[in-house]
Amino acid sequence: MHFSALTPLLGLLLLGQSQISIAATDLTSLVNLFIGTASSGNAFPDQSVIRTFVGSAVPHAMAKVGIDVSTTPRQAGYKAGNASITGISLMHDEGTGGNAAGGYGIFPLFPLNNCAFLSCPVGITYRAALRAAGKDVASPGYFTTTFTNGIQIETTSTRRAGLIRFTFPPSSSGSTNFLVADLTNDLGRSFQGGSLSIAPSGRVKLGGTFIQSYGPDNYTAFACYDFAQPSKPSSLTQFGTYASSTKAPASIFVYSGNTSLNYPFTSSTNPIQAGGLFAFNSSSVTVRFGVSFISADQACANADSEVPTWDWNAVQQASKSKWQDVLSRVATNVATEDATVVQLLYSSLYRASLVPANMTNENPYWSSSYPFYDALFCSWDTFRTVHPLLSLLSPLEWAEIVNAYVDGWRNTGYIPECRSNTKAGYVQGGSDGMPILGDFAVKYGSRASQLGVPINDLYQALVDTAENTPPDWYRVGRQNTAWKTFGYIPTNWVDPSGSTGLPTREASRAFEYAVGDFAVRQAAKALNKASGDITKYTNRSMNFVNHWDPSVTSDGFSGFAQRRYPNGTFAYSPPDACSPVDPTPHSCVRGTDNNVGFYESSSWEMSFFAPHSMSTIIRLMGGNAVFINRTDNYFSKGYFQAGNEPSFQIPWAYHYANRPDLTALRVRQVVYENFNTGNGGIPGNDDSGAMASLLIFHLLGLYPVPSSRQLLLSTPFLSSYTLHNGLLGTDTTVTVSGFDSGTLVRSPPSGSRLYVQSVTINGKASSSVCLIQFDDIVGGGQIVITVGATPRSDGCGSGSDALPSSLESGGF
Repeated sequence: MHFSALTPLLGLLLLGQSQISIAATDLTSLVNLFIGTASSGNAFPDQSVIRTFVGSAVPHAMAKVGIDVSTTPRQAGYKAGNASITGISLMHDEGTGGNAAGGYGIFPLFPLNNCAFLSCPVGITYRAALRAAGKDVASPGYFTTTFTNGIQIETTSTRRAGLIRFTFPPSSSGSTNFLVADLTNDLGRSFQGGSLSIAPSGRVKLGGTFIQSYGPDNYTAFACYDFAQPSKPSSLTQFGTYASSTKAPASIFVYSGNTSLNYPFTSSTNPIQAGGLFAFNSSSVTVRFGVSFISADQACANADSEVPTWDWNAVQQASKSKWQDVLSRVATNVATEDATVVQLLYSSLYRASLVPANMTNENPYWSSSYPFYDALFCSWDTFRTVHPLLSLLSPLEWAEIVNAYVDGWRNTGYIPECRSNTKAGYVQGGSDGMPILGDFAVKYGSRASQLGVPINDLYQALVDTAENTPPDWYRVGRQNTAWKTFGYIPTNWVDPSGSTGLPTREASRAFEYAVGDFAVRQAAKALNKASGDITKYTNRSMNFVNHWDPSVTSDGFSGFAQRRYPNGTFAYSPPDACSPVDPTPHSCVRGTDNNVGFYESSSWEMSFFAPHSMSTIIRLMGGNAVFINRTDNYFSKGYFQAGNEPSFQIPWAYHYANRPDLTALRVRQVVYENFNTGNGGIPGNDDSGAMASLLIFHLLGLYPVPSSRQLLLSTPFLSSYTLHNGLLGTDTTVTVSGFDSGTLVRSPPSGSRLYVQSVTINGKASSSVCLIQFDDIVGGGQIVITVGATPRSDGCGSGSDALPSSLESGGF
């Protein structure tokens, strides 16, 4: 007997078996922590080495435990290759720029053997050692490596605490082994003062002040080490301190039995080498640690509460379970999907969930009942893709992060833009925390009370940041006096109010201010605020057009974003300045040397940046045909920078000109040219998960439009996947009917089934094949994307709402 379809019961049984199989998969085994740990080419010097964190951590952990190499750049401590290790330390940044020597790397431990207590090489230069080849092993929640001398290091951790295990080689059995606890050497070698105390029980308390990795301030952190486990015989046989001579730092002296060190704060870096030294009569030493920003006592309390029994397997399994929960929010049949795509997907989900760091109950600045998150590093990097991904998969965690942004306004008057090491960094572009709060208001404003977010506070934070000018808009907020006075950001203008900031990046800041004002407009609409607010911020969000100079030409195309003087005339910058093919050196980094008016971008690139009104960009550029040719030229001439945030949306820009087929081709090209599973598999810094979340969206066939409920839609790299939303309790399955694995290449061959033909949502046909609503992608049920070998003749569709929305054409 022949059946043309499964019976309903058999279909349900098989579906259930498939879901059970997927749920039982150890997704943590698919995560490659070493992606993005080697050098890559990039136009901007601070992005030429990828700084992904390799070590043990739980999702959004404060404690990120990993080794530190001796050579720069070392922003996250680890990098591929065989640079010497100087220690294993307790906190690290993830995928950031900033100081090339890195931030954090505080209070590192280092193992020694084959030395006498008073003459062990405790100084950071003398103790450095190489790793044995092939001994670096990492999985979510666990890391290990082995030195060439045979000493193995392992670590696993909780949110603020964890365990580090040192196993010395058999040749050292019966002899004394040692651990150094370094007080003074963070990654940046920026010690400004601190203290260490040793109790006879083997408990060590440390505190130190260091320079933040992105910004001009210092921060103070604390740690607690326990070298002996209560209720078990201790192998600790001797302890003491070491310190270098103040007159000759290279001369380091060990003091047996000494129990304390104290160095008063100095405004300049203190070059002293100092710490504790501990001797053990065991070949295996497990150390418990805790970290805190409040006090060393709280660091000890964190260790006591989070690792009470010193049970290594329990800590590691709990960390692994937390990661399994995060990774399972995107489910797919890993046995049948492309193995490279699967590894890229889950490795990216891992990195996208490392930061921002949950430092709740560790806020050193104000007392608050709200969550405290740090490593907002920076919102310019993360608002485009990291936060929209959280909105889909992790709304409960996202609500806590949003609360931290709102609480920043509550206590400082402005939405935080960039916070590293608990201190404000620098405003890179606009005040890009604004699109994050706007996004939340649009998507979860009606559920804000359920999520514990005071929605009126959130809206007031948006308004205050949009209206008020801070004394120093280089650190927080915006140059609103100029923005409201001129409708653009003027070059060579002094604010009569006395407010100051870094007066560069004028054109790109204006484009980003416009997106920020769109966020306020969207929040006002979603929250039923006054119509006057909606009108004001709608109009102001279109002010990016005031930086458009139609007379500038490049490669035969006319009209580019430019700086503008207070008298209204334009200041010319070559459109290719700061592009990867810039023939003349220009600066577009953060600093007074920026001489083009754009931040980490060229005019060629930034002229595409109006995600809320792309129809305006198309009009200014000369219509659909010219826009398509200009977008093609942008890629063919080498202006595209895959590792740079202003480039993120451009592969999807063809959608707005009704050519989704070109988007599908371009996204395949971008992914396969710029991402892979090797050590150099990211095209630049991971930027606090920005690259990871961007790749996830590409693979899922989605791209989010800021502060809206709209996502652009194209052909996924998976034949089927299910998104789980824990707040809503929904599972939404996206299936590609006619999926063609032959399209999983840089240039899909002619005739392959790449192009979206139709989209159905729970059985109902969508009027557009270019976009999908947030409610549909998180609402539960079935979404079916049918693909074919030829593009649709009507592009996105024939309906009036087939094209993605733009303000100028009446959208949103």
